Amino acid sequence: MIKIQIPATSANIGPGFDSLGLALRLYNRVWMEECGDIQISTTDGTDVPHGEDNLIFKTARFLYELCGKPLPGLYISQENNIPMTRGLGSSSACIVAGLLGANMLLGEPLSKPDIVNLAAVLEGHPDNSTPAILGGLTTAVLQENRVYSVKVPISGRLKFAAFIPDFELKTEEARAALPEQVKHKDAVFNLSRTALMTASLFSGRLDNLRIAVEDKLHQPYRLRLIPGAEEIFTLCDKMGAYACYISGAGPTLMAMVNVTDISFKTRAEKALAELPQKFRLEMLDCDETGATVELCGQAE
Repeated sequence: MIKIQIPATSANIGPGFDSLGLALRLYNRVWMEECGDIQISTTDGTDVPHGEDNLIFKTARFLYELCGKPLPGLYISQENNIPMTRGLGSSSACIVAGLLGANMLLGEPLSKPDIVNLAAVLEGHPDNSTPAILGGLTTAVLQENRVYSVKVPISGRLKFAAFIPDFELKTEEARAALPEQVKHKDAVFNLSRTALMTASLFSGRLDNLRIAVEDKLHQPYRLRLIPGAEEIFTLCDKMGAYACYISGAGPTLMAMVNVTDISFKTRAEKALAELPQKFRLEMLDCDETGATVELCGQAE
């Protein structure tokens, strides 16, 4: 039996569409071993596919086939702490779990860079899967099935406040809301702020974040898909957050907060109770380790 632990991820971070992402200390855990058929269960009661359409199983079988070995079946037990279709990398977590688990069961024929490349190819973009594997803040580009990335640690003075709504938003719907073309000046706007965001998070120049988080490529189009989003943005600004952005494709909204602001959660939850749309708040730290895989006993 092997155990895989995969962190949640927050992609885009405002202007870094499909390129910036960071890992967060909120984890899915998966126990896996070969068996004669498909046995899939959850430890937390989450409703997941129990057959060949399960994303973890599909990904693991893909790697087995790539390595030329048949896969009769797998025992998979899932602990799902990352909320599904909320913009926190739940699908990436499944893909990463399937690849890392299958790779260990096969005797580790693939290196970590190989896994990073395959995960991004399977998902179609590297902004969630790369930090899920490597941890920290990553800037990543997928070019001809290869990921070119840089991982850096971020300032320890930051915490991340995840405002998670009680409804889902599928990535396909969020992407369909985007225009096919953008203005040249809007592209320049985002390029400059993406560079500023990365440098500011790494260097600790947190006073830059309010400007660095600005975006014209995706957030203006996706905000209308998230009831209560504008109220959350306004709330975070009034409460002294450095910045607020749509996490991934949404609908989770993420605020960057100073670790010394220990009353932020209490104050924010009090304000949330007054909103018609329901959000729950999770205060999260950055995960610097990324996904892990180890031999273990039975599923916990």
